[in-house]
Amino acid sequence: MDIKQLKALVTVAEVGSVTRAAELLHLVQPAVTRQIRTLEQELGVPLFERTRQGMRPTEAGGIMVDRARRALNELERARAEVLPAPGAVTGIVTAGLLESTSDLLAEPLVSALARDHPGIELRLMTAYSGHLQQWLDDGDLDLTLLYNLDSTPSLNARPLVRERLWVAAPATAGLRADRPVPFAEAAAHRLVMPASGHALRALIDAAAARARVSMDVVVQTNSMRVQKQLVLAGHGWTVLPGVGIAEDVANGTLSAAPLCEPDVWRSIVLATPRSGRTPPAVEAVARELVRQIDMAVDQGRWPSAQQTQSPSPGE
Repeated sequence: MDIKQLKALVTVAEVGSVTRAAELLHLVQPAVTRQIRTLEQELGVPLFERTRQGMRPTEAGGIMVDRARRALNELERARAEVLPAPGAVTGIVTAGLLESTSDLLAEPLVSALARDHPGIELRLMTAYSGHLQQWLDDGDLDLTLLYNLDSTPSLNARPLVRERLWVAAPATAGLRADRPVPFAEAAAHRLVMPASGHALRALIDAAAARARVSMDVVVQTNSMRVQKQLVLAGHGWTVLPGVGIAEDVANGTLSAAPLCEPDVWRSIVLATPRSGRTPPAVEAVARELVRQIDMAVDQGRWPSAQQTQSPSPGE
């Protein structure tokens, strides 16, 4: 198999059409069809099935598409690293941001890198901690923010900040940052919660056990934005990290207060793989991400966050 075949495979899978893939690859349709068939003959299995919705990868095709996409990404990265402009840091970096931090960090990070390292092609992924850790383990991320994680044989985890969890309610509830709310008081209301199995939900459930209270969970969701929308619509209160509701509190759409009795904290870490060399572009993105987090805490844009003293990336 060759690079052209892998590009054809990935493009057809992404757009679901040989015709559209041919247009994007600047090839004639028979050429793309021939590349896919050649791959199928070499592997001895069908890679696509034709449906009314278009070309859909088979189980074997899905495995090949995933591996081919990673191989092509690595080739792009190698090309960028071996052909840099003199004195410039170049390369492709895929970074993960926790969903709760994306509004605070994504745009400043992109702006700073565009100004200081225009040769870096940044690819941002946002998700919950469990998904981001899986993507890092699978090699789909170069670095990511995670929480409540220690270093492991495969990952370095550098502590950055610890932040308190807050209870959030409609603005009419009048919750205030300087008046922490006991967990039992928050649990007396109907609650919109992260879905069971989510790491944040595990923190909340543990706090409920320590407070010896039960929770009236009326809705569970895997989306922080949906949590806030349901609170605004009057379906209940919710619990979120302070960073996830800072803007909502500032503009008056939600009121919020830190939880107490017990206090509930999460620790944010910067996670990177232990294996292999760290490209200069990845080191540059890691440094800038840490700098943006430090600035957000220093300027009060990350409520209840406390910086954790630790070495800088690479030290």
